[in-house]
Amino acid sequence: MPMRMRRTRGARLSYGTLVAAATAALLATLVTPAGARPEPAKATALPASLSPTARESRPVHSYADAIRESVWVDTGLDGDGDGRTDRVAVDIIRPRETAAAGRKIPVIMDASPYYACCGRGNESQKKTYDADGNPVRFPLFYDNFFVPRGYAFVAVDLAGTNRSDGCDDVGGRSDVQSAKAVVDWLNGRARGYTTRTGDTRSRATTWSTGNVGMIGKSWDGTIANGVAATGVEGLKTIVPIGAISSWYDYFHSQGAPLYNASPSWLSEYVNSPEAQARCGAVQDRITAGTPYSGDRTAAWAERDHVRNAGKVKASVFVVHGQQDLNVRANQFGQWWDALGAQGVERKIWLSQTGHVDPFDFRRADWVRTLHRWFDHHLLGYENGIDREPVADIERAPDRWTTDRQWPPRGTTTTTLRPAPGTAPGPGVLGRAPAAPGSTATFTDDPGLGELDWAARIDGATPEKAGFVTRPLSRDLRISGSSKVTVTATPTTATAHLSAVLVDLGPDTIRDYGAAGEGITTLTDRTCWGASTPGDSACFKETEARTADVGYTVVSRGWADLGTWADPREERPLTPGRAYTMTLDLAATDHVVPAGHRLALIVGGTDKDLLDPPSTTPTLTLDLARTWAKLPLVGGAEAFGRATSGPYRAVPSLTPVAPSPSAAVPPAAVAGPRLPGFGAAR
Repeated sequence: MPMRMRRTRGARLSYGTLVAAATAALLATLVTPAGARPEPAKATALPASLSPTARESRPVHSYADAIRESVWVDTGLDGDGDGRTDRVAVDIIRPRETAAAGRKIPVIMDASPYYACCGRGNESQKKTYDADGNPVRFPLFYDNFFVPRGYAFVAVDLAGTNRSDGCDDVGGRSDVQSAKAVVDWLNGRARGYTTRTGDTRSRATTWSTGNVGMIGKSWDGTIANGVAATGVEGLKTIVPIGAISSWYDYFHSQGAPLYNASPSWLSEYVNSPEAQARCGAVQDRITAGTPYSGDRTAAWAERDHVRNAGKVKASVFVVHGQQDLNVRANQFGQWWDALGAQGVERKIWLSQTGHVDPFDFRRADWVRTLHRWFDHHLLGYENGIDREPVADIERAPDRWTTDRQWPPRGTTTTTLRPAPGTAPGPGVLGRAPAAPGSTATFTDDPGLGELDWAARIDGATPEKAGFVTRPLSRDLRISGSSKVTVTATPTTATAHLSAVLVDLGPDTIRDYGAAGEGITTLTDRTCWGASTPGDSACFKETEARTADVGYTVVSRGWADLGTWADPREERPLTPGRAYTMTLDLAATDHVVPAGHRLALIVGGTDKDLLDPPSTTPTLTLDLARTWAKLPLVGGAEAFGRATSGPYRAVPSLTPVAPSPSAAVPPAAVAGPRLPGFGAAR
């Protein structure tokens, strides 16, 4: 509905009624746990929608008196095969004052499979209900903060989870339709009911403008990506945080398995006890359709949102940890690039953390930015956020920089080539190609990984081939997605490859390999919105957990060499034959400081991050037909300047302090992370 019409509706309230409502909201009791610091008091204000120059929604509505209700929306699917279409549970909280005045409001939605089984956020909050089944607690701060500001918040249980019918199918049609149907219902295109099995209709068009913004971390953000990729009308923006853009790429990387599992176990885990009893056939279909072999199938295509980026009409605010070893950074990179190719309005935050919500690594800035983002895209306020820098990048713990566009202007793909060194140890990484016939050989060792390779870079070790630049005389910035093309001759019929970029030099980083993945949770709380006895707006504070390191892995990529000819299918290799294939490395934004060296390492199994092949191959690289294409700010000229002229010496590497401080990445990344550690959470 146009802004003008919303203002006309809002004007029906008398001035006295507005002041009374605003005063009641501002004087409402804030239930604050001991030791918590409340949200700073706001000046009394009338609803911003009354002002033609509104720039910010204000907390003028009572959270304590808000309408809390549940609706069951018909998805049109019968996932559990019981002969009736599935209904998904939709828990809603919205201001009572706007309902009484007949004013329509926008919706913020988080659709999740985790509301009952595992919880949301750093404190694993779950939904709670009163004795009559009415919603009491909505996890996270979205309801506490935005409902007083004139938004509705909607928490959707995906099919098969919590109080919904059907079966969860892990990113498939049922998952996406669970949330899309709710967007349709909010716009009057789908049916909703007041109970799970009854016939009494509930209509959202009496209170909803139809403008929807979806948000969520991990699986929840993945659903937002999937719904946006349907092109559904009414979805104005999405905010995917650490989200998946292709489920194939969550479980595999170019044919190589990242986890010794299929998606079906996730379906069983998040399904409600009732769904677990009826959804075995669905899980069997998931297993059959998503083979461990890494072959691309129709089931994987159904779960690939990147291919449908051309349908996206919503703006997209991406947030991702560059050291996320659960939902890895290639997920945001390929999505960002595909959206950019379609001209989609985008914004991005990239942190140094692992799989962490920005509420827990940059809280005040996050709440302020998200508030302005939703005000602009859902209320239509001209607050300038669409004209501000597109990218925020964390350069060091709690130190951020911005860019007007991302990757920044002047970023050019630059080809770097490995060549033999002049002494035992690593080879050379530079612009000059290796002489024909130059080779490097390594043998896959599944007991070692990227951190071991980096720690042993200056030694001639048998498990990797390493190549380094000279110490840089100037900073060198990598911004975007890299590719590494290798020509390799295996000794066995199967072989996996890993390629990593490493910044060789001392630094202090977020300790993404420790518990918390770069944050430490404190005991003090701060409050972000209004509270009730059943739903507090106060959350534990966090601080950066850091590690002093001797090197930092910048980007990673993995592949099954057997997919060299066809990315859809693995083929047996012929021992002794050379194969050429290109590995896609995860997107990153990293500055290699002056005095440091940049390394390219090629190995086999990356321990804890890639499953080993069925054999133990030795691979010989043809260096004349091996190269890396890196997105360098300033391109080849910048690389040339950085690798010439005098440079300052930095302390030598200290193998006793690997990067990060843990000896290896978190043990949970050895398989799909269980609740409490991730599992796309």
